[in-house]
Amino acid sequence: MSSSAIPSAPPEAAKASPEEEKRARLAALHAEAEAGGGPERIARQHAAGKLTARERIDLFLDPGSFVEIDKFVTHRSTDFGMADKKILGDGVVTGYGLVDGRQVFVFAQDFTVFGGSLSGAYAQKICKIMDMAMRVGAPVIGLNDSGGARIQEGVESLAGYAEIFLRNTLASGVIPQISLILGPCAGGAVYSPAITDFIVMTKETSYMFITGPDVIKTVTHEEVTKENLGGALAHNAKSGVAHFAAEDEATAIRLTRELLSFLPLNNAEDPPFSPTDDDPFREDEKLKTIVPDNPNRPYDIKEIIRTVVDNNYFFEVQEHWAKNMVIGFARLGGRSVGIVANQPAVLAGCLDIDASVKAARFVRFCDCFNIPLVTFVDVPGFLPGTAQEWGGIIRHGAKLLYAYAEATVPKVTVITRKAYGGAYDVMASKHIRADINYAYPTAEIAVMGPEGAVNIIFREQIKNAEDPAAEKDRLVAEYREKFANPYKAAELGYIDEVILPEQTRGRLIRALEMLKNKRQENPPKKHGNIPL
Repeated sequence: MSSSAIPSAPPEAAKASPEEEKRARLAALHAEAEAGGGPERIARQHAAGKLTARERIDLFLDPGSFVEIDKFVTHRSTDFGMADKKILGDGVVTGYGLVDGRQVFVFAQDFTVFGGSLSGAYAQKICKIMDMAMRVGAPVIGLNDSGGARIQEGVESLAGYAEIFLRNTLASGVIPQISLILGPCAGGAVYSPAITDFIVMTKETSYMFITGPDVIKTVTHEEVTKENLGGALAHNAKSGVAHFAAEDEATAIRLTRELLSFLPLNNAEDPPFSPTDDDPFREDEKLKTIVPDNPNRPYDIKEIIRTVVDNNYFFEVQEHWAKNMVIGFARLGGRSVGIVANQPAVLAGCLDIDASVKAARFVRFCDCFNIPLVTFVDVPGFLPGTAQEWGGIIRHGAKLLYAYAEATVPKVTVITRKAYGGAYDVMASKHIRADINYAYPTAEIAVMGPEGAVNIIFREQIKNAEDPAAEKDRLVAEYREKFANPYKAAELGYIDEVILPEQTRGRLIRALEMLKNKRQENPPKKHGNIPL
């Protein structure tokens, strides 16, 4: 064999420099943290119709804007074999980023890591970004998907929850807080979302409850599924705990981004302005006929709202619960406004327990974050019945009265038709500091409806008349002419202007423009004692 056939010795592999070794170690740690619970658990997450924590953050935030914090944090537990079970990040991804170019903070619970269960270290990660959010004045969005407290840590995990609850409470009214429920959220874990401003749930894949079906069956012998007990539709339509029911996670995230577009970053800012080419003085002929001539005939108040607001777009909140009350966000002349409206198409627009609570909480949210309130009134009164009285309608109705009375943001009211009794007072009347109060010519502002009033005032006269029915009709017509109209209230200055329906948009925009620099303070106090 020739010498040329003898293979030469392989060159010695180049040894990595210390700098390169450090870089490689860092890259390996990043890869380990980003792997979460591993491919198998990620596959199970996808099979359950759910995204991973990191996929959710990527979908929620503007591309490339996420900055992660505490990526390498691990739990400190050594009991029950946990010392050998550490995963970087410990089950929650935390950090900050942008939504439509605006700063937000976010945490996303990772169900692939210990079932998303909360440890002491995990809680500290969430608390850290909540503290940061408070310092810089930016919203916190929680993406929840967790099996609850990490049992292996006992009281440390319970303490972690309480630390989060405390921060939720202190942040309330200072920065917007939004909770997305994208999987399980049970036991004590539900109280953090409950304190936040809005809850978004996904159908079929998310649920919330204090005690699950198994415990309920043991204690009360009731049989119920997770979905019926605490699913998205249960909490959107029955309990009122949640505000939105999304078809899937992508829709939930889109809804949340849109919701943020109406809100300021904190309580020291005004809501964002969105320029519009919609004519501020547009008069829609449709408004002339939406409110029926017959005072007993229902109509959809949302038709008026959509016709009046910018680009006919109304972002409704809690549309499935207490449907006799309509709440949501819109824009008028580019300005974000909160809309509160009685719905004559449901229970004739009566105020009941659920409607009062629904509107009261929304009014207080808008007042916290400098969002003007526009109220459309068509209310025949409070819903009668033993269920309402024994359920505490006095206390719950007082919540709405209290919320409107304490609110210092611009408040503009439009009475479209009925405004009877105490319900007239409660629905942002002039007497509880509404700034501008309009009424349509169809408005009926009175202690009660003409028929009820006549039955009380003229009972004997009707009874003794030759033709009681004809006498009653005459007296009803007389009462309606004298009292069931907006002009007596306008005479007294309780209504600032009786306007034609088609003038609504222009009047609202002009009023809000006039009120944009409004300053009003409540008496100095620690806080009021709202009738909870």
